[in-house]
Amino acid sequence: MVQFVIYNEKLLAIIIQNSYKAEGVHFFTPSDFSQQLAYMRHSIGKIIQPHLHNPVIREVLNTQEVLIIRKGRLRVDFYDNSRNYMESIILEAGDVILLVDGGHGFEVLEEVEMIEVKQGPYTGDADKT
Repeated sequence: MVQFVIYNEKLLAIIIQNSYKAEGVHFFTPSDFSQQLAYMRHSIGKIIQPHLHNPVIREVLNTQEVLIIRKGRLRVDFYDNSRNYMESIILEAGDVILLVDGGHGFEVLEEVEMIEVKQGPYTGDADKT
């Protein structure tokens, strides 16, 4: 299952639950997002041709981050850009979330292992409010 977290017609996050399955390549983000999120499933023998990614100058204004939950349970609290609480969603092992817009906080409900992917370079204190 794929869940789009939307508030006031603004996309806050995309969640791909660990139970989601589909054949082929499925992108869930529009092409103008600074992070692209896709699910891929291929049968044995599928060939993905070797390729390089060309250098392209990109302008990134907002940090979008991906969390991959490897173990445990994590509550994600969503906030709008004015820091008003919107809702909470619980992620479990195998779930993936792309945090698109707005604010977010977390509470670990079971010991969690996760991987975070976001654009760089990271600017430290200047990167968060």
